[in-house]
Amino acid sequence: MGVHVARDLDDAVRALAADPRADLLAGGTDLMVEINFGRRWPESVVAIDRVAELRGIERNGVVRVGAGVTYTRLLTEDAGSRAMREASRTVGSPQIRNTGTVGGNIATSSPAGDALPVLAALDATIIVRSLRGERRVPFDEWMTGPKRNVRERDEVVIAAEWSDAGGAQTFMKVGSRNAMVIAVASLALVVDRARGRVGIALGSCGPTIMRAREAEAFALGIFEELGWDRPSRPSEAACTAFGTHVAAAATPIDDVRGTAAYRRHVLSVMGARALARVSVIA
Repeated sequence: MGVHVARDLDDAVRALAADPRADLLAGGTDLMVEINFGRRWPESVVAIDRVAELRGIERNGVVRVGAGVTYTRLLTEDAGSRAMREASRTVGSPQIRNTGTVGGNIATSSPAGDALPVLAALDATIIVRSLRGERRVPFDEWMTGPKRNVRERDEVVIAAEWSDAGGAQTFMKVGSRNAMVIAVASLALVVDRARGRVGIALGSCGPTIMRAREAEAFALGIFEELGWDRPSRPSEAACTAFGTHVAAAATPIDDVRGTAAYRRHVLSVMGARALARVSVIA
């Protein structure tokens, strides 16, 4: 196997252009699993874990998180998203959080990726680069199926960007245990009080990350009534109804981690709890 260790972003882009069949390697927490189980054997690898340009976190109204930022850093540094911090806490073990990167989650595009519902709910933009230049893709257009996306083989995911949405956001996840588990179902809810926007996205309940559009519209009505600048808990009936709308957006399947019926049930419960939690955060 040929291995090219990129010195900087330009070097990585040139190496990938020279060999578009090469696999990119950052933390390796997805690629090495595939290799260890014999599902994949790359002919060549471009290692990007030492590329400094991919490790930045910037906040200036717009939040920019480099693709090489690890989950440990998202936990310990202010990346401008409470939901992303909560999602990072649920990722694997400390060793996995120390090496796994947000860019790896984006590039792998598993419906169970913990960071992905958060990026969807934030209306994030994915930024990729090749020798042709940079390309910006709204997250809603990024995933095309389970572990499939619109990245071209010669493109490197370099960052995710989103408008700073404030603190009223949360991430929830259900699994067979509390740690080191793939989500049976997950949910991210973002209430951007300054812009009057609600975003809710679901993981592990469809072929891609699912947006719960009817639930978003329902929540907009609730916050219009309560007042965007006045944290106040909706009624229990409103939270329950919101959870019902959330579950209706899912298209789950039965698999070894849970049944479709169970996924819909936990999504309705998580949706109700998420709205109750977020509504009292300024």
